[in-house]
Amino acid sequence: MADSSGSNPQSPGFTEKLKSWLCWSWTYICALWFAMVLTMVYVLRSPLKLQETVNAASVFLNTLTPKFYVALTGTSSLISGLILIFEWWYFRKYGTSFIEQVSVSHLRPLLGGVENSSSTGLFSSVNGDTEPRTNVAECKVWRNPLNLFRGAEYSRYTWVTGKEPLTYYDMNLSAQDHQTFFLGDTQQLRPEDSVMQKAWRERNPQARIRAAYQAIELNRECAAAYVLLAEEEATTITEAERLFKQALKSAGKDTNLVVYIKRRLAMCARKLGRVKEAVKMMRDLMKEFPLLGMLNIHENLLEALLELQAYADVQAVLAKYDDISLPKSATICYTSALLKARAVSDKFSPEAASRRGLSTAEMNAVEAIHRAVEFNPHVPKYLLEMKSLILPPEHILKRGDSEAVAYAFFHLQHWKRAEGALNLLHCTWEGTFRIIPYPLEKGHLFYPYPGCTETADRELLPSFHEVSVYPKKELPFFILFTAGLCSFCAMLAMLTHQFPELMGVFVKAFFSTLFAPLGFFADKMESFMPSCLWHQLANV
Repeated sequence: MADSSGSNPQSPGFTEKLKSWLCWSWTYICALWFAMVLTMVYVLRSPLKLQETVNAASVFLNTLTPKFYVALTGTSSLISGLILIFEWWYFRKYGTSFIEQVSVSHLRPLLGGVENSSSTGLFSSVNGDTEPRTNVAECKVWRNPLNLFRGAEYSRYTWVTGKEPLTYYDMNLSAQDHQTFFLGDTQQLRPEDSVMQKAWRERNPQARIRAAYQAIELNRECAAAYVLLAEEEATTITEAERLFKQALKSAGKDTNLVVYIKRRLAMCARKLGRVKEAVKMMRDLMKEFPLLGMLNIHENLLEALLELQAYADVQAVLAKYDDISLPKSATICYTSALLKARAVSDKFSPEAASRRGLSTAEMNAVEAIHRAVEFNPHVPKYLLEMKSLILPPEHILKRGDSEAVAYAFFHLQHWKRAEGALNLLHCTWEGTFRIIPYPLEKGHLFYPYPGCTETADRELLPSFHEVSVYPKKELPFFILFTAGLCSFCAMLAMLTHQFPELMGVFVKAFFSTLFAPLGFFADKMESFMPSCLWHQLANV
């Protein structure tokens, strides 16, 4: 049975071979067809009066003044310059060339091209084994564990700068999170729950606040409504804390609401300077709900412990969560690197290290930095203040620029507090890229860097922020081509305007040299073929 199916000429293997043979032969068939067309045009040049047409065109071109050529080259330069500006804007906004995208999307199918579907190399593990991973899994968006308060922090930024720090895509994800987290069972919705379900979907902040008050009118114990008011209406952290405490009293036994509210209360205490109280609340929350590790409460705890400079406690948390079987994050990797760098950074000197070599502790610190940079290569530029920070989004993409912004926003102060840590990072972080010369194909300690982060980060981060791209993309061919074409046409226009006679001589010499091989080929064909044959073909 297997043999018969394998010998079937309609099998997939035979079909693929037939397609590959047709694609291979198509190039030569096109070349042969093009050569035949040129030959027929040359043979039929007398009946078609090609020579007379060429002579008439030459006479017409000779009568044109230099001003015409100046206008022609100037217009060409202007058009190519406009195309260059559009291509550059499109590349800066979307990370790709518009002409290239249109060519791939619309022209390639017409020309018989196919997309390269072999992507196993992109997801090979450190040991070389391949896994059936997809881009969707690589580019999963996560809730930012330390996301700010909309009313007390994001809105104040908008009032001061006039800029929106959150994108609609980011806020829409938050609305979906809230509906799923607070209103999971849609079969038993109370009237106030139905109002809140619509409130989370409202795009206008004032409409959401009005809906929350409407839900409170229906039920004074509607905890979700108090949560929305604490997040959106409260203009200070103190006011938000008061509303969250009111929500906690009304939450009852709703686990999701209780966990969310207690976590936000702990964050309020942290922001108000009651750091020890915040640490205790986070520890109690992790003990009370140990199965909710997906919420990444330990990242809130790590940041609060670093603020207390309780480095032994930080190391204890890392020992539990920096495990090979658990998903990593920039907070885990860079906090581990900070602790190891802190042990040696106060006495570290690049000159001394180059003379005597690195000690064991220094080598461990450098390796930890390389590990962190491999996981998220965008973070160092923010920590070293080579790139300006913005408010972090409500959702992040692991290993992306959004995660780097969120980490650096809260942890830059901790790196500055460790004497010499930023200097050690500055001296060593770029060495990571020598270890992984092809990050999209093969990683060193992690899976290859996902190629979809740029697109997702552009959706999560505001338009006024310049998204960090890794690995750095080279300028597309069409941008370079249009830049060269624009410059060349502008130069021709200037030279033709300044030296019309000299440019006329140059153009004639150029075209005579260009068409010399065609004339030589035509003479050889006439001498090779009998004259009677040319006469008979011309009569036909």
